[in-house]
Amino acid sequence: MRRVPGLVLFDRDGTLVRDFPYNGNPDWIRPVDGAREALDRLRSHGVRTGVVTNQSGVARGLITAAQVDACNARLVELLGAFDTVQVCPHGPDDGCACRKPAPGMVLTACAELGVDPARCVVIGDVAADIEAATSAGAVGILVPTPVTRRQEVAAAARRAEDLATAVDDVLAGRW
Repeated sequence: MRRVPGLVLFDRDGTLVRDFPYNGNPDWIRPVDGAREALDRLRSHGVRTGVVTNQSGVARGLITAAQVDACNARLVELLGAFDTVQVCPHGPDDGCACRKPAPGMVLTACAELGVDPARCVVIGDVAADIEAATSAGAVGILVPTPVTRRQEVAAAARRAEDLATAVDDVLAGRW
């Protein structure tokens, strides 16, 4: 029997939408090819979805929390509602438990929805996404982009060429 996860979490920038560093403009939220269809396929199979996103631009004073919220609202407009959205507004030197590669956002999302992390998949474009999944006891799938370093691709236990393929793998029980 095919195993379907209880929750699939996605990195936002570079995975669900094109990456514009420190984006505070909702007009710049542009889904990657096939993102809406991939999410809709998961939802049609009863799989809950969520977003886990580092937004260090807030800590750096480059964007505000309100701008992040506006961008996330635009994300929902374009891609549909998510069951959970977790945002880390901290910088890399703040020592928080939520900033990926720390597992905090993954664990919080799972706890919020009552999902065992072992039944959670995290899909992202950099090693920090995969490390957050692994540290939380979840499964990570790397979807490389031009910014993904070669060593990150080589180190990833699970990879997919694009978002649609990652979701195909999840729905086929290959996670």
